[in-house]
Amino acid sequence: MISTFDITKLNALLKDFYNLTQIRITIFDENFHELAAYPENIAPFCQIIRTDEAGRNECQHCDENACKIAAKRHSLYTYQCHAGLTESIRPLYMGNIIIGYLLFGNVFAYESHEIGWKEIKKRCQIYKINMSDLQKACFMQPLKTESYITSASHILEAVAAYLCLERMASLRSQKLPVRIDEYIQSHFTEDIDAMQIAHEFGIGKTQLYEIASQNYGTGIAEHIRNLRIQKAKKMLMESELPLAEISAQCGFKDYNYFITVFKKTVGIPPKKYKNLTTSE
Repeated sequence: MISTFDITKLNALLKDFYNLTQIRITIFDENFHELAAYPENIAPFCQIIRTDEAGRNECQHCDENACKIAAKRHSLYTYQCHAGLTESIRPLYMGNIIIGYLLFGNVFAYESHEIGWKEIKKRCQIYKINMSDLQKACFMQPLKTESYITSASHILEAVAAYLCLERMASLRSQKLPVRIDEYIQSHFTEDIDAMQIAHEFGIGKTQLYEIASQNYGTGIAEHIRNLRIQKAKKMLMESELPLAEISAQCGFKDYNYFITVFKKTVGIPPKKYKNLTTSE
């Protein structure tokens, strides 16, 4: 684990979130291990699902998969879990390194209990559980609207930012992923690739790929391209340099390749992006 958390302060913050939203919130470390939650006990609905081994395993798989998707998106991810409840997850970052995840879940986001139960029954009939008890637990769940979930997600974003701002979460800077991240941040505009970085730190490309996948949600090459495009977007907004010069300063040797990558990543060519952003 490369992250450390002030659990006392963290628990107080999770409790505040719950008091505001009445939604259970959990924090995972970067390896998807649960560190803290409020309330500590999961909802009766989820307890019933987890009485079946397959249901319990699917809960864990669902959480891990959501963490990976959120990491790849580098943003909040709201989705329906395997059992039909709504959850939202936000990666925690220090720099470009993922140090954990905040997740709220067990939200019954349906127009009525009857509509929700129909969907949940269909999803959960594969598990060896007491469906009568599950139905009772289902009808105990408070109904939440889409706007309520959106507002709760905004608060989750604020909690994530506050965690890092107050340094409740911090990095152990001697760890290899942090050193690699610092190196990439300092050299991404230069002619570097996965092989050169692996050689720099005396590790294999497979290990480097695993570190990149876990911390960036992408491979090294894609991460470097994303950093270069971020820099290019900033330069397009703030400078009057020719596109070819911006391309070179951002680490793209081939101007035409820069145009292609920028359009694929941003959705529009760099010249159009500059015109749109500078005219606003």
